[in-house]
Amino acid sequence: MWTLLQFPLCPFSRKVRIVLGEKGVGYDLVRESPWLQRDEFFDLNPARETPVMVDEERGVVLVDSTAICEFFEETVSKASLLGGTAPERAEVRRLVTWFDAHFYRDVTAPLLHERMLKRIVHKQAPDAGALRAAMKAAVSHLDYVDYLLDHRTWLGGATMSFADCAAAAQISVAEYLGGIDWKGNEQAKGWYVRMKSRPSFRPLLSERMEGIVPPAQYEALDL
Repeated sequence: MWTLLQFPLCPFSRKVRIVLGEKGVGYDLVRESPWLQRDEFFDLNPARETPVMVDEERGVVLVDSTAICEFFEETVSKASLLGGTAPERAEVRRLVTWFDAHFYRDVTAPLLHERMLKRIVHKQAPDAGALRAAMKAAVSHLDYVDYLLDHRTWLGGATMSFADCAAAAQISVAEYLGGIDWKGNEQAKGWYVRMKSRPSFRPLLSERMEGIVPPAQYEALDL
């Protein structure tokens, strides 16, 4: 049986969980707070980052969300999320990197730092300027999502793919932390509602990070 080490607001763990849900892979959740820097976690992943997946019976440890997702794409035939031609797969991988790197850097990471880590770890108040900058960046990224959806049904093409999983995971954490304003991004909002409505996504919306309450519309399917 697989075990997934993660914490509720880790966007990369959320990406993996959406993929596992789509593919019907069972697993147990174990809470891991990387900022505690446990030696046991360091032994599993020297980078001290979530997610990490472990199958103790087989002695398998998987690290890095993209590596984990592609492992299950290769080993579980159900619900392919990286199909199509080589150029189409390259486009999906490009968008995964866009959301995992650029959206995370511009939006999710500063929101997590200001509204989660400062509260839980540093016992400090958030920086209003940093929050405004992250929210402004979120608008630009949602504009890009709108642009993509002007030309295709899903972010990466005609079918749902890893690109949608990566984007929805980042956006869901940003929304939980109050960093998303959907006004003016109707296409992005409609796509996100489709993602939130999927059985693979719904369990994420019921989880809470201690001491941090999401906005009222966080679980709503009619944004």
